[in-house]
Amino acid sequence: MLPSVSSWRPSRFVPRWKKKLPEWSHAPIIATLIAGAIGLAVLILFVGTYVILANGYPMEKVAELRQSMVFCDRSGKPLEIRGAAPRVTASRDELPDFLVQALHAREDARFSSHNGIDYRGLIRATMRNLKDFDFTQGASTLTMQLARNCYEIRDPRNRGKLRELHRKFLEMAIARRIEKHYGKEEILTYYLNRIYLGSGCHGIAEAADIYFAKTTSRLNEAECALLAGIIRGPHIYSPLNNPEAALEQRRQTLARMAAMGMITREHEAKLNALPLELAPDSHRESKGSYLLQALQRELTNCMDDELAADTSLRVITTIDLPWQQRLEREIEQAMLELEKEKGWPHATRNQHLLGHHTDYLQMAAVTAETKTGGVLALVGGRDFSHSRYDRTHSKRDLGSAFEPFVAAAASHNDKLVIRGKPIQTGRQVSLGEVRRVAMACGLKGSFLGSEDLLRGAVTASPRHMATGLATLANDGKRPQLHLIREIRNTKGEVLYKVKPKFKQAVKRDAAIDALSVIEKRGGTRSFTGATASERDAWVLRVGPSGSTAIWIGFDRPKRIATERRLKALLDEFVKRLGN
Repeated sequence: MLPSVSSWRPSRFVPRWKKKLPEWSHAPIIATLIAGAIGLAVLILFVGTYVILANGYPMEKVAELRQSMVFCDRSGKPLEIRGAAPRVTASRDELPDFLVQALHAREDARFSSHNGIDYRGLIRATMRNLKDFDFTQGASTLTMQLARNCYEIRDPRNRGKLRELHRKFLEMAIARRIEKHYGKEEILTYYLNRIYLGSGCHGIAEAADIYFAKTTSRLNEAECALLAGIIRGPHIYSPLNNPEAALEQRRQTLARMAAMGMITREHEAKLNALPLELAPDSHRESKGSYLLQALQRELTNCMDDELAADTSLRVITTIDLPWQQRLEREIEQAMLELEKEKGWPHATRNQHLLGHHTDYLQMAAVTAETKTGGVLALVGGRDFSHSRYDRTHSKRDLGSAFEPFVAAAASHNDKLVIRGKPIQTGRQVSLGEVRRVAMACGLKGSFLGSEDLLRGAVTASPRHMATGLATLANDGKRPQLHLIREIRNTKGEVLYKVKPKFKQAVKRDAAIDALSVIEKRGGTRSFTGATASERDAWVLRVGPSGSTAIWIGFDRPKRIATERRLKALLDEFVKRLGN
């Protein structure tokens, strides 16, 4: 007889582990199992998300050489300046074995065995970061660094800690894809052809050439160790910027190689004893220009190493290309006329390469946009292949070119400005006040402590003078000079943008009075003259939008010509420039 429905109860199934374990442990075990399942699901979702994101990056790009960085003038037109040449690369056969070993020792000891992620190194770095409560360790493999160099992973608008973590996870996922798509030798070659090695060197071939005037295959062991060592800080460890720091990185790399058994301690000591033999300046000078050098210096200062290493950037400068070319052409014409008149030689590239080191007549010029401080033109000298020294930084005697700043000091203190008589004008205020106002306008000095200061016994560079003129032309507000207006990546995203900065140096009326001592010629005001020693000549020009300071002289000061002759020559030059 079957039991009634109302009396039937299903048999209760009890898992074996519950029967074997005490009842008090059941709840914790169940909670642990649930948490584990949730954790596994989250992990699968997390990994899957980054796998999907990584799949959106085309692997073909890894093998492509990045486009050369493009410098554009203020209108967006590419600047055709010497030194911005197509990049060179090295094949795997051209990479010295010692370079590869040094790279492994310095950057990624387990490169040959990992799959793009060094999990041991990652765990060690994570423990260190937790201890420091900061991202002091990165554990980036060569493949992860290659991923970072190939793709625009970093968001320029967001640099928080969570964003850095997202970026690191994405690098890992992309690195895994790269390892599946390319062999180790290919990855190594692509990495060395992309990595930034400081001083504008993108890739091992450019670094070998710029630093040592060698092809990659001809690098010696000490040079290989040095190049591998500076990868972690290419700007601060560049042998051109800081040879002592570069040698220290070489020492650390060799010590690491010895510790890993790649070289003996005797071999390490022998290589450490070798001197640093860099390529001669003439080799680098033939590959650049004053403008390119200035742009690269500012680029390095306004961006970190990683963004400065991005060769695909589009850099919008403040340069007015037609004015830059016109200024170069007209100044050079004036210099040639003076050299012809005096029977002096002038610098040529062939003379320099043949070893001739005559002290040629030189010049430097800076034009600053009055309202923004953007540099419209920069000329650092006659010929970059003859000398790469940028004379826009060189301080030279001002003489009567200092008069506008004496006038500014007097007017700022409500005193009378007497045009053409700077001593009478300046005596109405203290020498300290003249010095203070000149410095507020952008001049750095040195300033003589006697009344000779009023006669122009002060030194300033063309950059300082351009800043000072722009200050006076801008109603007394001093701008900050800059060459780069904006930097964009290939997506058109703005990575860097200048916001003009000003500081009120003198009262507006004082600035107007100061400019009044400069002769007005049509729509411009211009000054031409030489110092009493006739060793330095200056042209000051304030136009409708730009303020220009031009210096002419010898690097080792010596008499150029009579003050009258120099003034006549420079007056003719100013006429050619027009309004």
